[in-house]
Amino acid sequence: MKDIFSKKANQYAKYRPSYPPELFDFILSHVKERKTAWDCATGNGQSAKELARYFETVYATDISQQQLDNAYQAKNIFYSLQPAEQTDFPAKSFDLITVSQALHWIHFEKFYGEVNRVGRPGSFIACWMYGLLNISPAIDAIVSGKLYEQLLATYWEYERKYVDDNYATIPFPFKEIECPPFRLQFEWSLAELEGYLNTWSALQKFIAKNNYNPIGEIMKEVQSHWKGEKMEIIFPVHMRMGRIQP
Repeated sequence: MKDIFSKKANQYAKYRPSYPPELFDFILSHVKERKTAWDCATGNGQSAKELARYFETVYATDISQQQLDNAYQAKNIFYSLQPAEQTDFPAKSFDLITVSQALHWIHFEKFYGEVNRVGRPGSFIACWMYGLLNISPAIDAIVSGKLYEQLLATYWEYERKYVDDNYATIPFPFKEIECPPFRLQFEWSLAELEGYLNTWSALQKFIAKNNYNPIGEIMKEVQSHWKGEKMEIIFPVHMRMGRIQP
């Protein structure tokens, strides 16, 4: 599994969007046993925080200590520094295994082997991602068109293509459950949008190579199309969910 977010862990915790309650409602409509959950590649614990409301115990892992240092704390969440593909969890430990916005960074075959080892028979795995944000046609042309597709085109890791494909091209060897589309919806200020864009991994590579951050210029263009103090931000969310067979 790749670690490309440690350097921006503080910003990641502050600006990365949380996930819609409808997504967790859908997952929980299938998961009846709620003793233990594993939130793999937890980052700053956004999903672990939600799972902790429903499960007796949540184990959350990541390969970035910086991310874990910025993670949400709760009495029933236990964080540990472990790779997705090989953990020290006992076999048949979990009722639910989740991966949010990180499956594309993980070695699929090795991770799925670990999922089958630590998941209880008949338990579930749910993996989801959110795509490019939508604000307005004019702003989307700047953020998605100019920044994402042009300026940063050659700086995205290969695995980003799985996000662009809405996870549809990722192998998923489980008894799959058809999932509806979800979306994240927020009211953001210009500063919040800027903070989020600065967490993009490709941007960090661009800055390292070119010795400057283009976000300031991008935000000036965005500002000319910005209406009011805050604008509605929408992220499309797609999920793959399946039952782990005995």
